[in-house]
Amino acid sequence: MGQTLAEKILSRKAGYDVRPGDIVVVDVDWAYAQDGTAPLTIRELQGLGVDGAAKPERSIFFIDHASPSPRQELSNDHLFIRQFARRTGSRIHDVGDGICHQLAAERYVRPWDVVIGADSHTCMGGALGAFATGMGSTDVAVGMALGKTWLRVPETIGVRLVGRFPGWGDNRETTAYISAKDLVLYLIGRLGADGAAYQALEFFGPGLEALTIPERLTVANMSVEAGAKVGLFPSDKKTREYLKGQDREVDWLALEEDPEARYARLAEIDLSRLEPMVARPHMVDNVASARTLKGIRVNQVFLGSCTNGRLEDLALAAQILQGRRVARGVRLVVGPASRKVLLEAMDRGYIKTLVEAGATVLSPGCGPCVGVHAGILGDGEVSLNTSNRNFQGRMGNPKGEIYLASPAVAAATAVTGEITDPRDME
Repeated sequence: MGQTLAEKILSRKAGYDVRPGDIVVVDVDWAYAQDGTAPLTIRELQGLGVDGAAKPERSIFFIDHASPSPRQELSNDHLFIRQFARRTGSRIHDVGDGICHQLAAERYVRPWDVVIGADSHTCMGGALGAFATGMGSTDVAVGMALGKTWLRVPETIGVRLVGRFPGWGDNRETTAYISAKDLVLYLIGRLGADGAAYQALEFFGPGLEALTIPERLTVANMSVEAGAKVGLFPSDKKTREYLKGQDREVDWLALEEDPEARYARLAEIDLSRLEPMVARPHMVDNVASARTLKGIRVNQVFLGSCTNGRLEDLALAAQILQGRRVARGVRLVVGPASRKVLLEAMDRGYIKTLVEAGATVLSPGCGPCVGVHAGILGDGEVSLNTSNRNFQGRMGNPKGEIYLASPAVAAATAVTGEITDPRDME
């Protein structure tokens, strides 16, 4: 009998064939927490009478949400995390290294891995063929303490992709005005915010060839916004090429979709029929086409986050902003997802172009996305973001409004000062 990707991975880890609804105990390959969740994770570990981790070399702490710290209390949390990591031999990524999910993709996550993180967007690792999922701090603490976790094997929604994104050429790094962000916003709008609750989303089909690994990371990252436990892609030649680019080709293993897999349901999306999409306040599934929202003025544009702060995203924004200026009265805030992304963007001239256009570039990290610092909205202000959530108060002020869109829409909007379909730029 065929298996879904989730069933294949969990069967290998459990040592027997599993089916949806089974409860399994499996080894954890990587467990991590960020500075917003790590203090509770560490205290839960200590509450268990454990001052360390079963696999310290596979337990990772990231200081990325308040990076660098804007407040005394957060600085003290950072000290607590650093001291614990140093004492126990756990890995730590400090201020400026980048966002946990981006660093996990660059350095750690491998096909067939089981990854748990005390952050809901841990599911981004599914783009590399890993069963990567977010959990509460207590569950992650137990996973660190034991090196194991328990899971209910999820049912899977199969998402068959056909066609190719409309674009102005074959170079997906710099010419795509319609991209993976539009795909995932469209899908979330179609499924609803809880349409895939505790289910896996598995992406397959001939259209898969059109998605680069950075684009797959964007889709997997936002799978949780439809309630999914994980968003999974096969591990194919593109996965191998990506890992090779991170000097990790040795980590590659093939993971193929099974034509006989049984899905709870199927959805098909024709990439060629997509258009630039925007999620309106205050829910991610409240989607509309960018053109229908023309005229909505913005005060801020945020280009960054674990969803769209990668090199390809900065490249596309720089292409649109080349020779242009950010509109008067608009703040363009740019947050590279990692130190590596920032350095490569500097080498290629993207940062220079963005700064010349009027952007403010932040240290790699989460920045405005979580509303802790570096971009908090004023009362009544509107921000268009390339991040993954637009819940009320997400950017530190419940009186602000957040729209979500692709880097192309973000760059076009920064130039015009109102929500703009990039295809309509003169």
